[in-house]
Amino acid sequence: MSVPEILKRARDGRRLTPDEALALYREGEFIHMGAAAHAVRCAQNDPRTVTYLVDRNINYSNVCITDCLFCAFFRPPGDAEAYVLSREEFARKLEELRAIGGTRILLQGGHHPGLKLEWYEDLLRWLRAEYPDIEVNAFSPSEVTHIAEVEKMPLEDVIRRLAAAGLAGIPGGGAEILDDAVREEISPKKLRTAGWLEAMRLAHKHGLATTASMVIGFGEPYEARVNHLLRIRELQDESVAKHGQGFTAFISWTAQLDTVPMSGLARRKGIRPAGAQEYLRNVAIARLFLDNFRHHGASWPTQGVAIAQTALNAGCDDYGSTMMEENVVSQAGASTMSSILVDEMVLQIREAGFVPAQRDTRYRILKRNEEVAV
Repeated sequence: MSVPEILKRARDGRRLTPDEALALYREGEFIHMGAAAHAVRCAQNDPRTVTYLVDRNINYSNVCITDCLFCAFFRPPGDAEAYVLSREEFARKLEELRAIGGTRILLQGGHHPGLKLEWYEDLLRWLRAEYPDIEVNAFSPSEVTHIAEVEKMPLEDVIRRLAAAGLAGIPGGGAEILDDAVREEISPKKLRTAGWLEAMRLAHKHGLATTASMVIGFGEPYEARVNHLLRIRELQDESVAKHGQGFTAFISWTAQLDTVPMSGLARRKGIRPAGAQEYLRNVAIARLFLDNFRHHGASWPTQGVAIAQTALNAGCDDYGSTMMEENVVSQAGASTMSSILVDEMVLQIREAGFVPAQRDTRYRILKRNEEVAV
């Protein structure tokens, strides 16, 4: 089947096959795929509106024993730069978020061998007691799986206890590429594809909000990207059928390899970083293939403003979050901003031709700016 025929099928609301997605990766031109993806986005969402979230990323610790080759943020236990945030540091960050009308924090760290489940539960209970107006999404699939391994406890029991303590959602971090051949090369100590999917399957079962993420640019073949998209599409079908909910959104970005341990490997293997055009092509293909994902987010932290705005016309209906701080991607070599003011985010959405609307984690609209978009 030709690329124009595949794009027409997608625009008509028909589900694409993996072979068709692979054809788009190999042969599709962005200008045509982006237009088709935007049409699908407009059929699934209000064409005029682009949403955003006012939240803050907080890295509660940088201690990790997983040693991913693409990460420049982690420190081994006992390192002079290793840390675990104190309650006082959490409080300062939360008060700053409250001051700008924030509604959520995203807590992520590493695989700390010394933190027990009770530490995470105590933190969540404290956050719920002191900041009941701020939702807590935290601990990626690899982190909750690590906690279960430390405790020698079933993963579902860990997720159930974290949810009871105040956890509202599990972010999609740690997915990178859900293809074990790729994972074996870039993160040999991290959980495999089946483990990531199982953590999210259990999160859906227990009513937690989740996102699906994807990081491209490790030198992975197109087949690996298609495998990734197929696996999250299949889990979305399963979770919606069983529990009435699945992933709230899909977000992709490009690997930042300038200062990470695998930078030398990337040079030796001739791996070229995924650039703006490749990112936009991936955004468009994901919207066309993931027909059961209503919301797709643009990535201004890795791509910069101009490319993120372009993504809003190539399949994305969400501009992401204010973040307030970002440590992981920036330490890997990203040269873009690591936070953004609410007014600036609103302006950027309007410059792209849309009406900004503040949302919560589950994409419920909290506030709309109804002036005509520029």
